[in-house]
Amino acid sequence: MPDQYAVVGNPISHSKSPFIHAQFAMQTGEEMEYGKIEAPLDGFSQTVEAFFSSSQGKGLNVTVPFKEQAWQLCDQRSAGAEKAGAVNTLYVNEAGQLCGDNTDGIGLVSDIKGHGVAFTGKKVLILGAGGAVRGVLQPILAEGPAKIVVANRTLSKADALVELFQDDGLIESAAFESLAEEFDLVINGTSASLSGSLPPIPALCIGDSTVAYDMMYGSEKTVFNQWAEKAGAAKTIDGLGMLVGQAAEAFRVWRGVMPETKSVMALLRQQ
Repeated sequence: MPDQYAVVGNPISHSKSPFIHAQFAMQTGEEMEYGKIEAPLDGFSQTVEAFFSSSQGKGLNVTVPFKEQAWQLCDQRSAGAEKAGAVNTLYVNEAGQLCGDNTDGIGLVSDIKGHGVAFTGKKVLILGAGGAVRGVLQPILAEGPAKIVVANRTLSKADALVELFQDDGLIESAAFESLAEEFDLVINGTSASLSGSLPPIPALCIGDSTVAYDMMYGSEKTVFNQWAEKAGAAKTIDGLGMLVGQAAEAFRVWRGVMPETKSVMALLRQQ
């Protein structure tokens, strides 16, 4: 029986991860199967334990709403996962310890750079101060932007987040309505696009050379990216590449092979 992998979440039926990892396995010739598991909201740790108790259970991806719980379960965490306060990739090491990584930030950074957009020396605005943003801040800071502003509806949440990353580079907090400058890159890390709404930020944050990135994606252009385009952004990108990029990094963590992502993204776009 091949090595078993899966994505765990609730709900999980919509997940594209099994398709993505099947493509990676085909591409690299790795012998593995990848499924999806809907864990009960009060039964995540039991689900993880049951999966790894089988000798074939090698790795899990973790999605909403279990990433923080996954972090708590781990015996060992990568430096990135430690800081992110959330884990999206689980495996067991040779000592039998449950290990956790967070590949979301690497997925985001590699996707943005893959579109020819650099972070170094740039002014970056990140909207939202929840788990999704916390998970990507360290890899963005590692790219050496001139400054990062984390903006949120509730300023105290942005303040708390910025405090965690104060030592990693130039990072500051702001309330949405206090924003009063143009940025090179604006990243929407709120879930507003899911409900078809917008974070209330002024259009003056967008200039004619600004790149707008929405962590959400859909078959149509997201509401945020439509708004940014109207405001004059030079380029808009959705989060599909981040999804594929974080999956590729998880695959590398598990199998020691880095798959190619462009062809997989093209297939997902066709779907």
